[in-house]
Amino acid sequence: MQYDHVDRLLVQWLQQRPELDCSPMGVLGRISRMSRIVDKKLDKTFKNNNLSAIEFDILAALRRFNALTTPTELYQTLMLSSGAMSTRVEQLVKRNLVERIYSEEDRRSCNLRLTKDGRHLIDKAISEHIANEDEILKPLNHEQREQLASLLRTWLLANEK
Repeated sequence: MQYDHVDRLLVQWLQQRPELDCSPMGVLGRISRMSRIVDKKLDKTFKNNNLSAIEFDILAALRRFNALTTPTELYQTLMLSSGAMSTRVEQLVKRNLVERIYSEEDRRSCNLRLTKDGRHLIDKAISEHIANEDEILKPLNHEQREQLASLLRTWLLANEK
């Protein structure tokens, strides 16, 4: 059996505090390490497309909605503050990736949609992103991926509020 970094930490804790059940560290330590590794690998795709992770998420959400979307709907979907959303949307508007469609009745109200350039960029980036995610998960076969997804879903359903 091969030992990972977390195994070595658990052995050390077992030696120092044998009365403690450190098994939660085994799970959460691996999730934490995995998160850092995955974020680093995902960032390469975003950078290759001249996007930040948040900008990618905004463009991907607009692409999934495929309809005029209010900034409120967008920031609630992405769980961002309205201020963070406004700043990022403004940058995407300046880059001609997103456009604002103002209401005829109330100029303070607007909807957002992808421009032609924005749609082209996110279609390219999402294809690269999915290929990258597939490569990240390559050590797991299809059944293992399904099992992991199911376990993570169970945990998220119990903890996301």
